[in-house]
Amino acid sequence: MGQLVTTGATLMCSMGLSPSTLNVTSQQTVLSDGKPVATIQDGAGMTNVPPFGMCTSLANPQVAAATSAAMGVLTPQPCVPQTGGAWIPSQVTVSAGGKPCLTNDCKLVCAYAGNISIAMPGQLISSVS
Repeated sequence: MGQLVTTGATLMCSMGLSPSTLNVTSQQTVLSDGKPVATIQDGAGMTNVPPFGMCTSLANPQVAAATSAAMGVLTPQPCVPQTGGAWIPSQVTVSAGGKPCLTNDCKLVCAYAGNISIAMPGQLISSVS
């Protein structure tokens, strides 16, 4: 089983230029290392997954337009995560409030061709309290 992810976890997007920080909103009662444990439902763009600085994906209409205006030179634009809303678990072993917990091996897909992963789970221990 992967390590449990908590609020404050560091996220990375394959198309973003900066890391981001997870915000847990799906539940507040199950804690690990004193922080709310994330569930796979904590995947909403902007609410749970803030921007990753600048986006480099040509699937992002803003990046495509800016790159076209710059005669084909890739021109990153501000990131606005367009997620499907739920993380893809590798396996479900622990639940919080009836919802599968998020572990550091889960993935999230952005509509702009980015793959979001967990760089640091946000806590040092993997026990649930």
